[in-house]
Amino acid sequence: MSETSTVLRTIEVDTADDTRLADYTRLTDVGLRTHLEAEHGLFIAEGTKVITRAVAAGYPVRSILLGKSRLADLPALTDAATAATATAAPVYVVPDEVAETLTGYRVHRGALASLARKPLPEPPALIEGARRIVVLEDLVDHGNVGAIFRCAAALGVDAVLLSPRCADPLYRRSVKVSMGAVFAIPYARLPAWYDGLAALKSGGFLVLALTPEESATPITTALRSTASHGAANHGAANHGAANHGAERVALLLGTEGDGLSARWLHEADEAVRIPMNPAARAAGVDSLNVVAAAAIACHLLTAQASQ
Repeated sequence: MSETSTVLRTIEVDTADDTRLADYTRLTDVGLRTHLEAEHGLFIAEGTKVITRAVAAGYPVRSILLGKSRLADLPALTDAATAATATAAPVYVVPDEVAETLTGYRVHRGALASLARKPLPEPPALIEGARRIVVLEDLVDHGNVGAIFRCAAALGVDAVLLSPRCADPLYRRSVKVSMGAVFAIPYARLPAWYDGLAALKSGGFLVLALTPEESATPITTALRSTASHGAANHGAANHGAANHGAERVALLLGTEGDGLSARWLHEADEAVRIPMNPAARAAGVDSLNVVAAAAIACHLLTAQASQ
């Protein structure tokens, strides 16, 4: 093992059981990682571009793991860390086979970084400054959560709220699929599911529940009527939202298989759907996957807000 002095402290490590590499242990083991990352307040970012975005968003770097075949990535990582903080983080340089043994998979996207989590905002504080919010109820697939964050950030949604059982946006796969978009959009986790929508409704939000049911209102129709809905139904509660210039809207998205719970569908102001081609319905294609639906709905949601 040898050590050199650079802006990032580069340390060569030859074995996977070195305790300094503990942050990167068995990255494909969801149960272990969920426990370890919660206990130590960390998360893993993969790839130089994503790590750079995390550092720029203010997440402190605990360490970096770099395979020897990816040493060319070191200057970019050094530049990112130098721009964000004067604190030198260790870069553990390991043989590629050691990285694979340690993490449980072939690391082919470059560097891995262990970063410290930041405290999440409380839901009321997040709601206060937003006009367009996406709310995820119990989505458990980390890739889907990351993809929805990417859609929401790219299309101008102000914030994301998560139900208590929703997958972690900072889990490695979520971060990777989002390409760092999880760092670009503020989010909070609701403390309870049963009355989780109460703060949105008391804050003057029109709560729309996305569902494939044919009986639901087309989402474009519902969005066109949001201003009159707010004036008629929110009354004094909507007065606090008047400074935002248009009706505040929250869009609910449900689980990958069953969709939204009966309770959240009932609590929403209106159930909405993305209209499907009649021929497609006749052929048995009656819905979109949750990521595709989120992309379309977020586009419509934010386009309406800008009008």
